[in-house]
Order: sequence, then structure tokens, then C-alpha cells
Amino acid sequence: MEDGRKESEGPYGTPQKYDPTFKGPIYNRGCTDVICCVALFIAIVGYVAVGIIAWTHGDPRKVIYPTDSRGQFCGQKGTPNENKPFLFYFNILKCASPLVLLEFQCPTTQICVEKCPSRYLTYLQASDNSKDLDYYKNFCVPDFDQSKARKSKTEVLRDGDCPADLTPSKPLARRCLPAVETHKGIITVGNETTFEDGWGQKRNVSELVEGAKKANVVLEARQLAMRVFEDYTVSWYWILIGLVIAMALSLIFIILLRFLAGIMIWIMIVMVILVLGYGIFHCYMEYARLRGEAGSDVSIVDLGFQTDFRVYLHLRQTWLAFMIILCVLELIIILLLIFLRKRILIAIALIKEASRAVGYVMTSLLYPLFTFFLLCLCIAYWASTAVFLSTSNEAVYKVFNNTAPCSAVGQTCNPETFQTSNVTKLCPDARCQFAFYGGETGYHRALLGLQIYNVFMFFWLANFALALGQVTLAGAFASYYWAINKPDDLPAFPLFSSFGRALRYHTGSLAFGSLLLAIVQVIRVILEYLDQRLKAAENRFAKFLMTCLKCCFWCLEKFLKFLNRNAYIMIAIYGTNFCTSAKNAFFLLMRNIIRVAVLDKVTDFLFLLGKLLVVGSVGILAFFFFTHRIKIVQDTAPPLNYYWIPILTVIIGSYLIAHGFFSVYGMCVDTLFLCFLEDLERNDGSVERPYFMSSNLKKLLNKTNKKLAEA
Repeated sequence: MEDGRKESEGPYGTPQKYDPTFKGPIYNRGCTDVICCVALFIAIVGYVAVGIIAWTHGDPRKVIYPTDSRGQFCGQKGTPNENKPFLFYFNILKCASPLVLLEFQCPTTQICVEKCPSRYLTYLQASDNSKDLDYYKNFCVPDFDQSKARKSKTEVLRDGDCPADLTPSKPLARRCLPAVETHKGIITVGNETTFEDGWGQKRNVSELVEGAKKANVVLEARQLAMRVFEDYTVSWYWILIGLVIAMALSLIFIILLRFLAGIMIWIMIVMVILVLGYGIFHCYMEYARLRGEAGSDVSIVDLGFQTDFRVYLHLRQTWLAFMIILCVLELIIILLLIFLRKRILIAIALIKEASRAVGYVMTSLLYPLFTFFLLCLCIAYWASTAVFLSTSNEAVYKVFNNTAPCSAVGQTCNPETFQTSNVTKLCPDARCQFAFYGGETGYHRALLGLQIYNVFMFFWLANFALALGQVTLAGAFASYYWAINKPDDLPAFPLFSSFGRALRYHTGSLAFGSLLLAIVQVIRVILEYLDQRLKAAENRFAKFLMTCLKCCFWCLEKFLKFLNRNAYIMIAIYGTNFCTSAKNAFFLLMRNIIRVAVLDKVTDFLFLLGKLLVVGSVGILAFFFFTHRIKIVQDTAPPLNYYWIPILTVIIGSYLIAHGFFSVYGMCVDTLFLCFLEDLERNDGSVERPYFMSSNLKKLLNKTNKKLAEA
């Protein structure tokens, strides 16, 4: 045998001699890719440790509630900020930095204030007027009056005790952001198009927009979310009904494929031939109509390139070229039908057989819900860990001194205890000033690496959940195919039996396959990040190289997904390790590449037709219902802020349901196809090696099994 098995062994390592009492395969298996299983276990333990550390140091309230530079929440009871609910940014222009999205912090000094500033004012202007200065002090650091009031104007700005300027602002999401307005397409803040930045320079207010844009989006999103939530509260019942209808339509379509697959395929082929035939006829009629018209005999080469492509439609040569191309396509399709007719019939038979298999393993249609649940767990853990890691940064203060040399310059300090520390004795002019958000501990230095590890583990575990689903479904459907007496020889619970085998014996193989895919996906994420950073660059070679790398890794990911899917099927059938299964699956498919291509295109067409039917039918029904266009139930439809919200939800939900049903069906087709190819190569219909394929497939291929009496 090709894989070293004994000749008397079947696909599951089972005796192949025919036995009337045979009740399905006996799964003689062993654990595969144990090292990868151990590696996955260690990685998960490390991932849990990262989550615990992140949850210990992080505080997600920083994402929702504003905090000042000292880490205190604005408006929190029992603190000095109890009556200061709004956050004020010293330099809102720095909030346009990409670090805002990565660290959830704006890299500038922030304080809590009672009210947002309502007018333009610079510190240099306010310092000359006691009334303005009293107003301005509301936006300076809390201890400005007590310890730093005797400083000069430039020293106050240098030390970051007060902002250089104030701009009219409004509280958005409890944050003071420029009150941006638009008049006739012109952006203004406080009816002004320019402002003084506090250092004597005039700047355009459009520079404030980037800093406030993210918070504006947050506020608008919050208002939109409230309206959407209201729509969901009054329409959720009808949305569920629409999704149930989509589920019923998907199930009916799969059942009908057993009876109508052949008819739909041949109707599609005939329609393609007729459409091409009509195209040839139309081209000939246009070619004949242009005969004798002035300028119609000019060649395309003589005419040259024209930006208005309609000019070419007035040339006879154009229609002649179209007619020749369509004739060639028509001839190719007819020849393919003649030579591939038997393969198309085999593909149709496999699709019908898949419908029968799904009918006998109905629980398989519910398995995507379990995969969806596992993916939700992965996403929830990744997102929460990412938020906790991102909110682990703290405000870091450094010692600054510009007047005389000081050995303490650059050291971290605590602004609350700085005035009583030894640094002020050594360096009287030193000050403790906000430097950046981050931290100088080992944990804070490792934050970037922990975020990368978080992303990597998300991809690994998500791919593992998908792989587990594929192996489980493949094992259930393989047990159907390799049962001689269908469905009598099927196990009592084929799906649960397959799930148990996958976890017990092949966790390492699933971890190996998902690890390869995760590595490629992480590389793609890094390339996307670098591509975003290089967009502002003018280096054409770097852009070309980046485009090539992105294309190559995209192709590699698609190939790995294809290879993994078929390797998992072979793992479910034979119980071999990942590399052996991937190699055997790849070469088996390459030996039957034409059959693979035919089956792939036929199933793609059927699935596309099914998804269009389900999504289109339910979407149209939802549109007429929620827009009150069905007179019978016109008064039943609920009033909505946005009628497209439930319609879009029903359409997306219907697509996901149809995709879930058809993904199970597609896995069934692929599994039966690989089993069919293995059956043809390894068996000959003898008593020792009988064919396991259905009677319809044996009839198509003129194959028979010899009975025990004949032997």
C-alpha cells in the first residue's frame, strides 16, 4: 500500500473483509503531533497569565470615563475632582496623534474642570488682567495658586502649569473639545477662523478639528446607538421571525438539493450556452447593420486609443472581434461538456449524496452554533485583554531644570510630594513636570510585546476553533461514507463521537495547522500596519515591495486554508498526523485535479444560488414589512427611527445563517469527495476490498462489489 498500511486494512485501520454483521469502522487511533498539543497548552497558560496581569494593572474605566494626568476620575465622589466632571486638554492639537487610539490617552497634560472654556484667551493676555487671570486659573494645574503663583509668565508656560491658550469648547462625552461649527463650508470655532496659540502665532481652527474628531465621532455614535437600540427594542421579535424563516429556507434548500441538484446544474449550463448564443447572434446583427455606413470599416489599429469607448461600437471590426471571442467561448464550453460530462454527473451525484448524509446527521446543522460560541469567547477574551493592556499606562512625571546643571534631571518624580523631596534642596529651580503616558517598569516596557502576543493567541485560538469544527464535521460525514450498509452501520451519535476523537487524539494536529495559519495572519497584520505608516512616504520602491509582500502572504494564507481544510479531512478519516495528512490530501487532489475543479465550480454555483435565494427572499420580505407596504400586516409593523436597521439586521443574519448551513453542507461535499477518491484508489470491489460508495456512484462508474458467495 502507498502509506505503509497492511493491505487488509481500511481507511480507519479496520479489517476490510466483508462481514454482514459489520456495524461501521473501529477507530484504531493514536495521539498525533503531541509536541504541538503541549505547546498549545503552554501558550494558553501564558495567555491566561497575560490576561491576569493585564486585569491587575489595567483599568477600562479610562476608556469610558475621563481621567486627569494623575489618574483621578473626573467627577468621582470623595475626591478633589468631585465637582469637576469635565476633562480639559492643555494642548488639544496633540490629541490627533495615532497614540490616542493605541493607548487611549492624549499625550498632553489633562485636568478636571467644572466648566469648559467659553472664549478665546491666552495666558499672556490673561496675566495682564486680574479678572481674566482668575478665570484662567480654573484651567491651570490644581496647585498652581499655592506653589507657583510667583513665577514669570514664560516660566509658568515652560513648566506646564497653565495652558498656553483657551479656545471655546463644549463638553462632548464629558471632555472639553473645540466647539466646531460650519458656516457656508467654512469651519469656525467661536465664530473665528483663526486663533492665537499662546506663543504669539496665529493658527487656523481647522488644526483643532483633527484633535476633536475622535470625540465627535464617539458622541455621534452614542446618539446613533441610542436610536438603534430603540429600534431593536420594538422590532426584535420580528427580526427573530425573519431569521427563523431564513433558517427554514436554508434547510429546505439543502433537502431539495437531493432531488433538484441535477436539474439546477443542467439548467444553469443550458442558460450559459443560450446566453452566449444570443450574444453571438446580437454581434452578427450589429456587424451586418453597420455594413455600408460611413467610417464603420476603419480598423481599431487605425483609430487608436480613445477615451470614449462608445466610439469603438461604431466599428464593424469591434463586433466581429466580439463575435469571434463568443464563438470560441461557446466552442470551449461545448467541448468541455462533451469531455467532462461524466465528471459533472459524478459531481451531481456527490452533491445528492451529501444531502442524504446531512439528512442522517441532522445535528451537524447545529454545530456552527458551537463554533460561533467558541469564536465569541476568543473575541471577548482578546478584546478585554487588549483594553486592559492599553489602559495600563500611567502618567509619568520627570524632573526638569533649565537654569543650572542638576543631577536629578530626567529622574521620575511624584508631583504631590515633590516640594518636600530632597531634589528641591539640591536643585531649587527644579520642577516635576508631566512627561508622557506609559511607565518605566518591566511590565510597561513589555506592553507592546504583550499586545502582539495577545493578537497572535487570538488568531491561533480562533483558527483552532474553526479547525475543531472542520475535523468534527469531517469525521461525522466520513463515518457515513465508510459505512457499507447506509445508514444502518452509522454510529448512534456520529457527531459527538467525531468530536470526542478530535479532542482526544488530534488536538496537536489541529494546533499545528492553526499555528501555521496564525503566523501568516499575524505577519499580514504587521504588513498592514507598516503599509499605513509608509503611506505618507514617497519611496516608490518601498511601496512596491510592500504591495508584493502583502499579495504573497495573502496568497499563502488562501493556500494554507485550502491545505488545512483537506488535511483535517484526512486526519478525520485516517487519524494520521498533520504533515502526513496534508501531503496525502494534496497529492490525492492533484491526481484528480479535473474532478476537483468541476466539483468546486458546481458547488460554488449551488451555494451562491442558495445564499441569493435565502438572503434575497427574506430581505425583500423584511423590506416590505418594515416599510409598511404589506397591507395585511400594515398596522402590525412597529414605528422605527431607521427602518433600515432591522432590515439590514435580517439580511446580515440571514446570510450568516445560510452561510452556516451551507458551510456544513460544503464540508460534507468535500469530505465525501476525498473519501470517494480514496475509495477508488484503494479498493477494487473484491470481498477483501469492497467499494464503500453509494449505489448511484457505483452505477455511474460501472463499479460493483463482489458478494461473498461469488468469491
